[in-house]
Amino acid sequence: MSARSISIPLHRLSLALVVALCAPGLALAQSTSTDDQDNATSTATAKARQLDKVTVTGSRIARSQSEGPAPVTVISAADMERQGFTTVQDALTTLTQNTGDTQNESDQTGSTADGQFLNLRGMGPGYTLVLLNGKRMADYPQAYGGTSQAVSLGSIPAAAVERIEILSGGASAIYGSDAVAGVVNVITKTNFSGDTIHVRGGTTTQGGGDTGLLEWSGGKTGDRWSLTYAFEQLNREAVMASQRSIQDSYYDNPKYKDNQANATGQSGVYLYSATSGYLWPSESGALSSSTAALESACSQVNSDFTTFNSSGSGAAANRCGSYNYPAWASIQNGYDKHSAYLYGTFDFTPNTQGYAQVLVNQSKDTSYNKNQYYWSSSTYVDDPSLGLVSASRIVTPDEIGGLVPTTYEENSYNFAFGVRGRIFDRFDWDASANYSRDDITVKRRRFVTDAARDYFLGELQGYDAAGYEIRSVNVDRLFSPISAADYESITTIMTNHGTSENAQGQFSLTGTLFDLPAGPVGLAFVAEAARQSYSLDPDVRSRPDYTGTDSIYNYTATTAGGARNKYAMGLELSIPVFSTLTAHLAGRYDDYVDSSDVGGAFTWQSGLEYRPFKRLLLRATHATTFRAPDLTYLYSGQSSNYAYVVDAYKCRSAGIDPKSAACTGNDSYYYQVYNTYEGNQSLTEETGKSDSLGAVWDITPDMSLSVDYYRIKLYGEVQQIDSTYLMDQEAACRLGSNANGVAVDGNSASCTFYKSLVTRDADGNITAFTSYPINQSMSRTEGLDTSWRYRIRTDNWGVLNLKAGYTKVMKMESQLYPGDEVVDELATDSGYYNFRSRVNWQADWSGGDWNATLYGYRWGSLPNYAETARIAPYIVWNASLSKKITPQATIGLSVTNLFDKMPPTDVSYTAYPFYNHSYSAIGRQVYADFTYNF
Repeated sequence: MSARSISIPLHRLSLALVVALCAPGLALAQSTSTDDQDNATSTATAKARQLDKVTVTGSRIARSQSEGPAPVTVISAADMERQGFTTVQDALTTLTQNTGDTQNESDQTGSTADGQFLNLRGMGPGYTLVLLNGKRMADYPQAYGGTSQAVSLGSIPAAAVERIEILSGGASAIYGSDAVAGVVNVITKTNFSGDTIHVRGGTTTQGGGDTGLLEWSGGKTGDRWSLTYAFEQLNREAVMASQRSIQDSYYDNPKYKDNQANATGQSGVYLYSATSGYLWPSESGALSSSTAALESACSQVNSDFTTFNSSGSGAAANRCGSYNYPAWASIQNGYDKHSAYLYGTFDFTPNTQGYAQVLVNQSKDTSYNKNQYYWSSSTYVDDPSLGLVSASRIVTPDEIGGLVPTTYEENSYNFAFGVRGRIFDRFDWDASANYSRDDITVKRRRFVTDAARDYFLGELQGYDAAGYEIRSVNVDRLFSPISAADYESITTIMTNHGTSENAQGQFSLTGTLFDLPAGPVGLAFVAEAARQSYSLDPDVRSRPDYTGTDSIYNYTATTAGGARNKYAMGLELSIPVFSTLTAHLAGRYDDYVDSSDVGGAFTWQSGLEYRPFKRLLLRATHATTFRAPDLTYLYSGQSSNYAYVVDAYKCRSAGIDPKSAACTGNDSYYYQVYNTYEGNQSLTEETGKSDSLGAVWDITPDMSLSVDYYRIKLYGEVQQIDSTYLMDQEAACRLGSNANGVAVDGNSASCTFYKSLVTRDADGNITAFTSYPINQSMSRTEGLDTSWRYRIRTDNWGVLNLKAGYTKVMKMESQLYPGDEVVDELATDSGYYNFRSRVNWQADWSGGDWNATLYGYRWGSLPNYAETARIAPYIVWNASLSKKITPQATIGLSVTNLFDKMPPTDVSYTAYPFYNHSYSAIGRQVYADFTYNF
């Protein structure tokens, strides 16, 4: 029976069968599973690792070779444990192919602070397809970076994982959309017999992060049935910035490293007069701009507040605030996760088997965001005594009884069932259906706009002739500690909901079509139908069109949602041309039924594997890829904000270069305008090409080496219209030429489009502009992957397995719009955080009842924030040691980040968290493990 399923539709299926060239026979080129190596014999290795037929991510055709035309990396559950990792994302983060930056928990201001994502080849999380047992999962409900959808790895419990297969290259002809940079296939446990309990406890050595893990996995079998199950409970304490000396204070800001006496803090309280400047209540209660009044007022607000100079020049203090503001944020979320997994089979006949799978993950994670303590009047109010004034106040955790958490309550479900069998003694078939859903509820405390204004500024008394609110500022409240009760009276718990779903029906047929002189022709046919949907339902008080008196302060969210249907057919062929040469061909057609302009998308792949002699494999692939537009790009509701823009039209009309300081530094040309954003339902698919060329050499029965070159190019990448580009185009259309003097037709369709997005008043000033996503940019990358393995066997000292992987990114380029300059993302450009190289290595020793592992990884340099140099590489070591103390019980100790390595220093990165957000300041973590088999 085939170990892999292919596809069948749930609804109607009106598709054309498509056959084209492809590289489907992707097999195990870079397996990291030491368990499999331990169980293999030297005889089998010497025979070019001939195995029973297996299926591996990247192809639906079962094969008997462990290497194929394109590389696939495999991480086993045992690898994850030996390397010291607790979660699926922990293990995948150190992949050498994961050269891109992803948002992590070091900064809680992002839109997906609880998501766990992968960024293969630096192309973005949404360009890596994540599968569960070869089937699609629901995306994380909230968009990564506020725009793009991707699957969060946090919904997959490690207890259910048997292995993870990673194909780092295009595979749209096998799996359809999203498989541009690669495919991650998480394969769960099946046909397990017995029971295993694993308990882990640990902590960080710098404070915070106490962790407890309980896993129970097992299985039962009968004559015609099997049942595999796994349960996991993971609890982890949050890690606070206050627990890390490199970011617990503004004193840690690199620009004050050698001059802390002139460090500036976060402004905690002020009252600003449009005519008199900053005012402070003196000891007598009178408002004054004197330093003495500042010192008196600051001392009575909060013990955490102190005076400082906003310019850091060493002059007299002119502000009151806190140096400890960064300490109030978390840099790692707290976890409370519990998961359950069931997989069962039943043999109806000797050739027909039913199966079903259930995976449920529920979590309540906790984070802390320092920005939720901040309030400002934002605009002037008209005080009858003071005139136009504005005010600001930070409420410290000490005042209100402690830190205020944000909670992420997430429930994810994956169900699958099907029937599979064998016909004509040569074909395996599989008919299945699966459903995946991810629900999230985010709760955070925020200021209520009107309530906070009434508390600090006094009640609204009307409006003056200029439209400013008339209020008598409550100076005593502004410059006094606030009680927990008063804080609760002017804040509220804001609740946002999100849901994402994916339902899919599949049918597959795999087997031998006929025999050629060089061997059998392998075939795999797939048909599938699916429905994908998502919805975002934010707190009504945070929506742009909300007009109630209890709107949320400084937070805007929009309602969004949409759905699409998809139908697909694909065919793969594996053709032995000679005994040493095999060709792989495949094609797939996807039909999208939604509001976009995708319609149908056809992709194909081709591949060759050539074995000139037994221990050498030469391989090559070429593939076309595509990615359908994110549902968020299509169906995002309208949102709004205020943004600063350079008015290129007015600058050029005045004879000024829009890029010069005379334009960008002049308030007449550089000013704030109203901006709206919404989805675009006219998007088309992003298309691309992917190539690989490599070799695998079994140097000896115990040593192998693989080298693979890759190249990926993507066209029509969806990006939000850049405001600078829009203003340049609008100016060119109005003036009849661009900034370089090239003539532009102001009446063309594109000019009509650009001019329609910018609104100007009677004086010619921009009052608003509209932005939405369009197919605009190009990106391309190429590089080299290398993998090496060596096994040393001894009679008395056990077995030592050595392995190393290396990825060198030789090119990473992007172009925002056709005709624009191509940007080198590997140069000193701080706007991109793609690594030039990544390396990992492992030494694993087994002898008798003992096992020891030393694992390490190196992330190459990145440009510093000032774009003047590059920061140092980042090197981390992990270690583990275990001993079997009885035939059933094993104890172990593991340490991640053995030498407590902190993020590389970048003296030009002066914004919180004071280091590039690609890194983490968690530091060393120590765990004790106990495993019992029964």
